[in-house]
Amino acid sequence: MNQPFKVLVADRRHTGYAHIICDEMAASAKARGTGIAKRSPEYIGQKMLEGKAVIAFSPEGEWAGFCYIESWSHGEYVANSGLIVAPPFRKSGLARLIKQATFELSRKKYPEAKIFGLTTGLAVMKINSDLGYEPVTYSELTQDEAFWQGCKSCVNYDILMGKDRKNCLCTAMLYDPADHYTPQETSTHFRQKAKVYERLLRLKRTLLGKYLKRKTSFAL
Repeated sequence: MNQPFKVLVADRRHTGYAHIICDEMAASAKARGTGIAKRSPEYIGQKMLEGKAVIAFSPEGEWAGFCYIESWSHGEYVANSGLIVAPPFRKSGLARLIKQATFELSRKKYPEAKIFGLTTGLAVMKINSDLGYEPVTYSELTQDEAFWQGCKSCVNYDILMGKDRKNCLCTAMLYDPADHYTPQETSTHFRQKAKVYERLLRLKRTLLGKYLKRKTSFAL
């Protein structure tokens, strides 16, 4: 990594960045051609006020990245969501720093909670694996209706519901503090299976994309 980024827990001083964070989340998802559960600037700002977000800045003080945490099922599950890095700072290692800080914040606030994430990217899967996350089925995630309602704004919501919330374009990953492999074990496993995961992600995009097209054509 070339730059000493400043990564810290966000607070009321940072709420003014909420709009640019939301805009960058939407722009990034559109560029990648993937879905995203949209969040309003007010929602992001509230996460900052609650101390449930991590924000990053460049050495010059420019906003560089963000992530936040959400709790579900009365604190039994925690999601690390909305990871975003500003375009000038991508491929710098910042995403890893933000994920690490968000993971540590989650463990501090909810030490007994299962921490999970949904991602469409192999790079984020690798970062999660380095932290001790394992790929899991959707059935191992929270079944809290409020969480799944948050997916309504995602362009892939029809796929999710058409598959009875058992599958979608995202890959689910979970860290269970009561039953987990060490980060070294999950990281090694990911490196060994990286090519397999990459093929599975491509296959999932192809098959579920075809499923959505068929469903759309039948509805016409």
